[in-house]
Amino acid sequence: MANSCLLYYITDRTAFAADEPSRRRRLLERISEAARAGVDYIQLREKDLPTRDLESLAIEAVRIITQLRTENRELRTALLINSRTDVVLAAKADGVHLRSDDISPQEVRAVWTKCGAGTLARQLSPREPLIAVSCHSPAEVTETAANAATFAVFAPVFEKKEVPTALAAGLAALRQACEAKIPVLALGGITLANAHSCLEAGASGIAAIRLFQENEIAAVIQHLRRS
Repeated sequence: MANSCLLYYITDRTAFAADEPSRRRRLLERISEAARAGVDYIQLREKDLPTRDLESLAIEAVRIITQLRTENRELRTALLINSRTDVVLAAKADGVHLRSDDISPQEVRAVWTKCGAGTLARQLSPREPLIAVSCHSPAEVTETAANAATFAVFAPVFEKKEVPTALAAGLAALRQACEAKIPVLALGGITLANAHSCLEAGASGIAAIRLFQENEIAAVIQHLRRS
């Protein structure tokens, strides 16, 4: 696996402690750990939070990542917010992760241009947000590429034990999806044992919740990027 393998940590604070203050603290610690370890993208996917709480959490995550990048100019972790362009703008995050049935990347850019935005974590124009899109078929990936998103996240590649009713797309569908002219990250049931097969199928990287959140992130990243 090449060092260029893109890695995308998707958060889920509900997997941590039962009380909300502890969940928040543990999640922010995990975000800091992921950024220090060199993960490329972090998606704040706390969909159950009220807008005010999500915005507050996003602002704190941006502060942590910005501070780490100030201390180490080589860090390039970018923060995306799930589906909430308004929170992205309020928190000065780097971009948004759109659902497959969400607004279009063009609409995101229109709002971004109208309202303004902060400096992106990556070396991109501050006028251009990072836009990831969830896709569940090769056709959706092709459409996402045509809409000029930054990258697509194709899922679920493998069966997920916690969601056995979600039909796995499989490696053949992933391979077809990766023919689109856009980076495609594999998501869904990804483990250290099967990640290599996703990259062999053409995926530009790996997206995961549990893989990053339940293991030592630095060790996971080292394993995935080891040639």
